[in-house]
Amino acid sequence: MKQGNAKYVHGYDPRENIRLQDQASLLVELLHSDTAYPAGSKVLEAGCGVGAQTVTLARNSPDACFTSIDISASSIAEAKKKIEAAGISNVTFRQGDIFNLPFEPGSFDHIFVCFVLEHLAQPVTALNCLKKLLKTGGTITVIEGDHGSAYFHPDSEAARKAIQCQVELQKRAGGDADIGRKLYPLLKTAGFNSIRISPRMVYVDASRPQLVEGFTKNTFTAMIEGVRKAAIGNFLTDEKTFDEGVRALYRTAEEDGVFCYTFFKATANKK
Repeated sequence: MKQGNAKYVHGYDPRENIRLQDQASLLVELLHSDTAYPAGSKVLEAGCGVGAQTVTLARNSPDACFTSIDISASSIAEAKKKIEAAGISNVTFRQGDIFNLPFEPGSFDHIFVCFVLEHLAQPVTALNCLKKLLKTGGTITVIEGDHGSAYFHPDSEAARKAIQCQVELQKRAGGDADIGRKLYPLLKTAGFNSIRISPRMVYVDASRPQLVEGFTKNTFTAMIEGVRKAAIGNFLTDEKTFDEGVRALYRTAEEDGVFCYTFFKATANKK
């Protein structure tokens, strides 16, 4: 997505759409099991993308009313298809920019933001814009990843360099792929209170074949592999080194391999 001053570094091709869906499906319990909103609540999902999280949100709170927004018209169209296919009727979609949303102050009881702040050059400004839309006492939930939290066996310097290429490309696009660890200070700076941070680790070994395929291979490694052309074209690495790094990441999905990654989930209130 692109929100105001940010660019979605992963692109909008069909493979990325599939990757997002795989990630969302695998991480439902880990990320969303403790998110539910009371009946009648007005909830804003800011930056819904292709609706990868929207279906789960709406199903977990069938009597809440969701407004899901994204800057990308094509993403909104994809999200609508998913919601309609799932037979869900408590979501309304609108195209809009987080930094300039067409809602009155205090319009929402709750706000949900997932994998959005990492793409923004001004995350605190975005949080302040969203805070204005919350009622006093309303809550915000923010979920972000942190690429610096990735570690694996067998360890590989080439793999770490490939991951760093993605981190650097996202930085050049105005984002921050290591933002998960910064959620507390960001929300504090934006003036939220009762901030609670919950790290959510994904641990993968051969005893968890669904995660081996779905997360290690098809979510994380596919994401890194997807920036190959940009990484080489921007002289962040060479073909040989990058390809060695990707092979090393796939190697962690073998019988004796292990892969770990941590997401961070934050909840806070508006004073």
